[in-house]
Amino acid sequence: MKREIVLDTETTGLDPLNGDRIVEIGCVELINHLPTGKHLHLYINPQRSMPEEAFRVHGLSEEFLSDKPLFAQVAQEFSDFIGDATLVIHNAAFDIGFLNAELQRAGRAALTNQVIDTVMVARNVFPGARVSLDALCKTFGIDNSKRVLHGALLDSEILAEVYLELIGGRQVGFELVAESRVEISATSAGPVAAAQRPTPLPSRISEAERLAHEAFIAAMGPDSLWAKYAEKDSPEAAVA
Repeated sequence: MKREIVLDTETTGLDPLNGDRIVEIGCVELINHLPTGKHLHLYINPQRSMPEEAFRVHGLSEEFLSDKPLFAQVAQEFSDFIGDATLVIHNAAFDIGFLNAELQRAGRAALTNQVIDTVMVARNVFPGARVSLDALCKTFGIDNSKRVLHGALLDSEILAEVYLELIGGRQVGFELVAESRVEISATSAGPVAAAQRPTPLPSRISEAERLAHEAFIAAMGPDSLWAKYAEKDSPEAAVA
């Protein structure tokens, strides 16, 4: 089982080392690249004013955030949710830098999770193309009409769709669903029968090879396992 957390943050600015803080965290859980429906959404009081430039990006005012918990008060909840999962982040250096700065302020260790930067993945898939989240939504035909302002949870949900497309599209999901159905059928109702073709393929075994195989089975005696299978698969048994 592969567990991944698609993650996004909103902040008061661009530099955590210059006093900027996280104001929102959104996380979406994936298991084997499929959304489980579990998510974490946190608003955080940054204990500072909200610059106009940042407010225009996410619409989170100083007044709205004034009664929200401090990062130190939700740090354990955040750490428990992400666990040791791989983190999937768009422009990961930005978010990881802010998260580690907040963790340090709260007296906690920096993140050690494996990180997948979808910006880097997108640049490998589409060299020279724009790889913003909006541009990738347009490329893959993903509806981002609700993204009037940036929001950590909404952006995480959209990024989860983009990430799925970047690593192989919906075929990944279809294959995993098919595998899970086979596993369920095999455990709950016995072995799964092989799919049958509408028109069977012609045999690749010559008549001489078939006769030689029958002679080999006959030499092992009527009580052998091979003899029982040969009897079951014989034309006479099929007619019966």
